[in-house]
Amino acid sequence: MGQMVQALGALWWPFCRTLALLSAAPMIGENMVPISVRVLLSLVLAVVLLPAVQAPVGLEPISLAAVVATAEQALIGFALGLAFHLTVAIVMVLGYLIASQMGLAMALMNDPMNGTSSDVVSTLLYILVALVFFSIDGHLVLTGVLGASFQAWPVGGGLAAFVGQPLETLAHAVAWVFSAALLLAVPIVFSAFVVQLGFGFLNRVAPAFNLFSLGFSMVVVFGVFMLAYLVRFIPVHYIRMTERVLEMLTYSMGR
Repeated sequence: MGQMVQALGALWWPFCRTLALLSAAPMIGENMVPISVRVLLSLVLAVVLLPAVQAPVGLEPISLAAVVATAEQALIGFALGLAFHLTVAIVMVLGYLIASQMGLAMALMNDPMNGTSSDVVSTLLYILVALVFFSIDGHLVLTGVLGASFQAWPVGGGLAAFVGQPLETLAHAVAWVFSAALLLAVPIVFSAFVVQLGFGFLNRVAPAFNLFSLGFSMVVVFGVFMLAYLVRFIPVHYIRMTERVLEMLTYSMGR
């Protein structure tokens, strides 16, 4: 009986970290993926990673220290998944900026899979990023980072090594999300500004024209052409941003 409790305790720690990572990870952690699927995947990965996990010595499975260790594993896994989710957040912010400049942010669609409302451009870019994520084996990269995290931050080692540099780097990366999305959206924002400025001058020359309806249509058409030009470079930028996240995690793990 005691050996069974020890075995279940050794399986519990990687399960908690894996479930937290998958809950915050891109694509897999979305509401469209049922919770039962994430729990099953976490259990399978916990069994696979069990030989790489160093079981804590002297930690009783049923104790207050075990509860604290469980919270630690959940925090570490959530932070790792959130680091990869930042790259998807960049694309979603980019989609909203583009939609707002094209005037399409007024038309929000209710997504029954995610339970939220999103604009058309953000949904389109999200589908594109999802295809790129699985085409570059992003799910395997997540598994590799998860396995390496048990060597850098072992179970029962406390949060002293994790709360310092890794969390600080993750906090600074939030500002990087907005700056990267703004840099990608600058061409469309500037182009829409030029079109609106041109129609403003035209309105001064010919006030009889109904430039409000005409200008809205022209901005949408021009924005679609600019989006078709920009969307070709988004997969390359997404891969570069993912590589930067991996470099950040590698530096935080001290490898």
